Amino acid sequence: MASKASIKAEIPAIPFTIPENRWSDEAAAGLSPPQLLLYRSNTLGSDLTVTNYGGGNTSAKIRERDPLTGAEVDVLWVKGSGGDIGSMRLDGFSTLYLEKLLRLEQLYRGLEFEDEMVDYLPHCTFNLNPRAASIDTPLHAYLDYAQIDHVHPDAIIALAASSGGERATREIWGGEVGWLPWKRPGFELALRLRGLVAKQPGMRGVMLAGHGMICWGKTSKECYDNTIGLIGDAARYLNGKLEDSPAFGGAKVAPLPEQERRAAAARLMPRLRGLMTGNCPKVAHFSDDAETLEFVCSDDFERLAAIGTSCPDHFLRTKIAPLTLDPGKLDDSDYLSMSLANYREAYAGYYKRCASHLDPPIRDANPVVVLVPGLGRVTYAADKMTARLAGEFYANAINVMRGAEAIGNYIGLDEQEAFNIEYWALEEAKLQRMPKPRPLVGKIAFVTGAAGGIGAACAARLLADGACVMLTDRDADALESVRDSVADKFGKDLVRAAVCDVTDEGQVQAAFDACASEFGGLDILIANAGLASAAPIEATTIELWRRNHGVLVEGYFLTSRAAFPLMAQQGGGSIVFIGSKNALAASTNASAYASAKAASLHLARCLALEGAEHGIRVNVVNPDAVIRGSRIWDSSWRKERADAYGVDSGEELEEHYRKRSMLKLDVLPEDIAEAVWYFASSASAKSTGNIVNVDAGNAQAFTR
Repeated sequence: MASKASIKAEIPAIPFTIPENRWSDEAAAGLSPPQLLLYRSNTLGSDLTVTNYGGGNTSAKIRERDPLTGAEVDVLWVKGSGGDIGSMRLDGFSTLYLEKLLRLEQLYRGLEFEDEMVDYLPHCTFNLNPRAASIDTPLHAYLDYAQIDHVHPDAIIALAASSGGERATREIWGGEVGWLPWKRPGFELALRLRGLVAKQPGMRGVMLAGHGMICWGKTSKECYDNTIGLIGDAARYLNGKLEDSPAFGGAKVAPLPEQERRAAAARLMPRLRGLMTGNCPKVAHFSDDAETLEFVCSDDFERLAAIGTSCPDHFLRTKIAPLTLDPGKLDDSDYLSMSLANYREAYAGYYKRCASHLDPPIRDANPVVVLVPGLGRVTYAADKMTARLAGEFYANAINVMRGAEAIGNYIGLDEQEAFNIEYWALEEAKLQRMPKPRPLVGKIAFVTGAAGGIGAACAARLLADGACVMLTDRDADALESVRDSVADKFGKDLVRAAVCDVTDEGQVQAAFDACASEFGGLDILIANAGLASAAPIEATTIELWRRNHGVLVEGYFLTSRAAFPLMAQQGGGSIVFIGSKNALAASTNASAYASAKAASLHLARCLALEGAEHGIRVNVVNPDAVIRGSRIWDSSWRKERADAYGVDSGEELEEHYRKRSMLKLDVLPEDIAEAVWYFASSASAKSTGNIVNVDAGNAQAFTR
């Protein structure tokens, strides 16, 4: 291990980023009041130093014509529940009659009955807007300012979550920024905030302890400038303090080299995924960014991690505290199993201590965030985007801890307060409103030959149902094109790509390791990489024979062998071989190709026998004459088959295959993908060792 002094030199304190002012008078010119609010919101949300994904809210009080009375009324436009100010559009705002909102105070029965006020918000809706109002709506309504921003930047929360935060607020802004002790978001906080502002006129904003900042302006630009200016003030102040001492008490261990970190993550992530309990599979996200390494390698790491996150925006996505692991025991399955069991037991204890008979049942007790000194951060969730965002929110929490400790002691939320937010009835209602997940959400697939017609169609079919997909192919340019196409359609979070020649043992293992470190494991393998050749036996060279068997037999063997241990760790999986009619039916001048396909079919049967005890199913889809969209048929194979049948290699060949089929239909890549989906999904949970022909009917290939 390196000396502590040398480690400190390797991991300097990371400063807070000063946000830049991105307002453009040119872009804002001519916009209507609602459009100006949207422009301000999107501009704030485009900068993660200002607010994180889904965090914060913005508002404007706008005069509008009442559609019922025709009178001019004041309408509160405020970000609706569950939106993201960086990507929202105008339909992401709730619109409410301001006068009706203010009259709600007459119905407020006190803190004990605060939650019932949310039920009144829909009665204040303006113009039948279906966008649900968020719990922060009263904060915007009860402050008498035209434009209001409420954001959660790291530099601000660092002040709000520190024992020295109130003092620092006075040092930075004097009386221009107020301080309000912790209170859960809602109606009571809105009234207290209004009272504070009334007592201290002339303020630019208020620090909400443990929560963030709220500030305002007369115009949208003035409000934006105020928000950016306050964040910059806080960041510069904290950076000055960070210069005086190393972050988190200085470094304790050195991070592993990058390649070793990736390799360790690829081993660890599937093991943890397989040990997590529950009916819903999880997807993981690994990060070894500078902020995380600075934290997990530090002296104060264990102490601060145990305190947990402070801002509600953070721990709603991360749980209040992470699981920390000993880097020297990551290959010890018993240690990992016990660590997860202890975490779940501690979470159950937290629930038991804090819950009342009115609270929702205990939720998933597995950790969301896993931290390992020298390695980094792994986050687990039901889908890739949620796992990634949970990691980003914990990175925000790390920044908060760094700043908070620089000016005092970092303060986490009281356990009961944290529970009250995590299991808040309003949060539970939000969860219940979420749509049912698609069938393959949480599943991880690996597709070989993904740049070809069948491979790309299979990937798209799995992605359409929510699976994460690792695309592989030996053709880097074609692979990148397919990756871009499906990522644009289904989202970048779900798609990764790795160049892989399935006949190269090293490349195969590297691609599966990449799948493990990108997504956390493996549930589905589509062995599709292929080629085709035709030649009479006397013209079949040893090179041609070996090339067919190398790709179609050895390639399927190598990918299956790499998939087996990953799937066994996850408690099972599905392997689907893309075979061929020629695996069952002999064909003229195709001995190398047909015998290789027959061998891979029998390999699938053998693997079905071996995999059953591990819950691994192995099945085969046999296409025939999938010409359109196929790169194989764009090769010499097309002319070779046309010559064998004595037809033209153009449309005449397609017509030949169509007429040869019993159903007289073309077979398309999407048809193969539907059969693959069946074997990959739970619809075929009791099927293994089976063959499905997708050939429009060919009696020669009947399996019985």
